[in-house]
Parts: sequence; structure tokens; C-alpha cells
Amino acid sequence: MKEGFGVNDRCSPREAKVVQQLRLEAGFNQVKASQAAADLKEFCLKNAQRDPLLTGTSPNTNPFRPQKFCSFL
Repeated sequence: MKEGFGVNDRCSPREAKVVQQLRLEAGFNQVKASQAAADLKEFCLKNAQRDPLLTGTSPNTNPFRPQKFCSFL
């Protein structure tokens, strides 16, 4: 008799998929939330000069500016 069981031994296909996903996620390297927040803050501060939401865009290069239409009378 087996000690453990494989994913497909006693599981429905849906349960087998969940087990497979959980095994995948268990192998991820976890980072503390405080460290992740510090890393994100550092990244944002380092790249702030290139962020168009902070620095704005010139009217000539803004892709969201209203389009000008030419009309002839």
C-alpha cells in the first residue's frame, strides 16, 4: 500500500488542478510585506523622473489630447 497519494489517485480533475496549483505556489520565494513595501518605495523614488503622471507630458507628445479636426466651410 502507498504511503501518500498522487494528484490523480483519489481526486477529481478539478481537485487535481487545485492541488497542482498549491504545490506550485508553495515553491515561491516569499518576501515580508514590509520588505516588499520598502522595495516598491525605492523603485518609485528611483523612477519618479520618468513617470508621466508625476512630471506631466508636453502638449505635443500627449497621446490623450483632444484631436483637432479640420473643417472647411
